[in-house]
Amino acid sequence: MTLRIRISWPAGHTTATIDETPTSKALVGALPIVSTARTWGEEVYFDTLVSAALESDARQVVEPGTVAFWTEGDALALPYGPTPISRGDECRLASPCNLLGALDGDPRILATVRDGDPIRVELVSG
Repeated sequence: MTLRIRISWPAGHTTATIDETPTSKALVGALPIVSTARTWGEEVYFDTLVSAALESDARQVVEPGTVAFWTEGDALALPYGPTPISRGDECRLASPCNLLGALDGDPRILATVRDGDPIRVELVSG
């Protein structure tokens, strides 16, 4: 079963397709989430108030547009380019994160998110 979520902020929005994992089930159960966006290099992350254990397929280096869950910060992490600890053009997260799915469109839209923006995550119905 896959689900779609909508992520919106003052300058735009995107949708993502989420796979069924223990973390995504916990996240979906907490929706809608309203949080404050933080930026770290070319990554947007924000608190979810959801806690999850690290899953066996957790990774630190991911593709742009990956929807990841940072277990150490109870946060969604949405990388779209290099972070301060990346080597070259890779998307390197702060630490290994659970993989939840991927953004549906061009992940570069996340460049319009500003640190401190209100951000909302909700389930896309239908």
